[in-house]
Amino acid sequence: MSSARTTPASPPWYREIGREKWKSFFAAWIGYLLDGFDFVLITLVLTEIADDFGLSTVESASLVSGAFITRWLGGAVLGALGDRFGRKSAMVVSILLYSIGTFACGFAWDYTSLFTARLLIGMGMAGEYSASATYVLESWPARLRNRASGFLISGFSLGGVLAAEVYEQVVPSHGWRWLFYIGLFPVVVALWVRRALPEADDWEEQVAAAGERPNPFRPLFADRRRAAVNTALTVVATGSLFAVFTPLGAGAVPVLSVVAAACLVAFAVQLGGRRRWLLFVALCVTVFCAFLYSWPVQALLPTYLKTELGFTPEQVSDALYYAGFGTMAGCVVTGFVGDRFGTRKAYGFTLLVGIAFVFPVFAVRDSPVVLGVLLFLMLACMQGISGLLPKFIAGHFPTGTRAASLGFTYNVGALGGAVAPVLGAELASAMSLGQSLAVLTFSLTLVVILLIGFDVPSRLNRLVDPDAVPDYLAAEAAAAGPGEVSARAVRPKDGDGCRT
Repeated sequence: MSSARTTPASPPWYREIGREKWKSFFAAWIGYLLDGFDFVLITLVLTEIADDFGLSTVESASLVSGAFITRWLGGAVLGALGDRFGRKSAMVVSILLYSIGTFACGFAWDYTSLFTARLLIGMGMAGEYSASATYVLESWPARLRNRASGFLISGFSLGGVLAAEVYEQVVPSHGWRWLFYIGLFPVVVALWVRRALPEADDWEEQVAAAGERPNPFRPLFADRRRAAVNTALTVVATGSLFAVFTPLGAGAVPVLSVVAAACLVAFAVQLGGRRRWLLFVALCVTVFCAFLYSWPVQALLPTYLKTELGFTPEQVSDALYYAGFGTMAGCVVTGFVGDRFGTRKAYGFTLLVGIAFVFPVFAVRDSPVVLGVLLFLMLACMQGISGLLPKFIAGHFPTGTRAASLGFTYNVGALGGAVAPVLGAELASAMSLGQSLAVLTFSLTLVVILLIGFDVPSRLNRLVDPDAVPDYLAAEAAAAGPGEVSARAVRPKDGDGCRT
């Protein structure tokens, strides 16, 4: 009697990662958690700051926008640092920047000084996003990278929950400034990251082992004339954005917005080159819309709860727990869903489910528990799915320029987060704040479903580059065997803007 030959059971997915990879992931995750903690602090104390400095709702909302103004520059510069010197170095510098910026917020004496400190936070958090995302995605097995992306972004959500807890314990008795003094703590994490972690596998194998240092900004500084023009564009873009979101630009906001947008599109076209310029622009627009639907709620939910619903600090914290844990749970679950069904399908269908909760959330007024449950469900779908955004963007770029390209496109698009709270506050002058948040969230979510669900950036890219690689992360994993370097993965095709 012959015995049947059985195939050994494959090990559970989490054993594929290995102890060192989990350690690396935790370092990136804790950096992102502290990034979320530092960034969310301002949204919790907008009303207290407005009372101290005599600010209007729009002015106080613009303090949230301040951190987005420099994100495009921080994402590009620190992303290029990560491409050239390794992901770990960029992570360390990013953590230091946003920690120092948060600490400086506690010493602000007026609106301008606080807004300036927020600019530094924006630089740091932009670099943290591009460095941590590329670090984790390039360290995990290809088939688990949606999971890696979702798990990583869940740290930001938990950071917001911790910020709400600290707010409840600190602000009522010590004032809002002490909330920012605590933000210096992440410096300790930065030092630990520098000492304890290995470099990301893909970067180590495909860039460091090749003995070349990528220079993603080479197209911007190819000659003296171009360098001068692009330096001027950087100054004009930053100055225009600063004026748009401060009283300095009063009366000229439409013109300044067009000027800033034109400068940023010029950078995108140069960085993308002949074959990928349309991809760069399309990804920026996609992320911009994603921030427009998500950040009105993220930035102004505490203000809405305190002003329209009359919630106490304890009730605000409770609601933010539901929101934060909902987002965190959504990031984790959608990581599995993305690996099972694909990034774009998971994105589109999850957002479709999420919009069903938008208007019910802002219809509840007398039941904190019901509101909390609805917030949990809405944000689990609509914010949780954003955990797949790093994977969606990163797959469009090869390893040699991935961090800079991800940093630029994501953080230029993140300007939607600067527009969102101000737009929400402006709309609230014609309707209630709750109604304006619901309208913005619902309408822009539909736009994002179309852009990502139907893969609009890649479809547009194929108009100028029919042979474009659909997913570099997957292609590199298939092309490079053990100890082998895929030349195509390191070097973009001729005609691309980002050459090494």
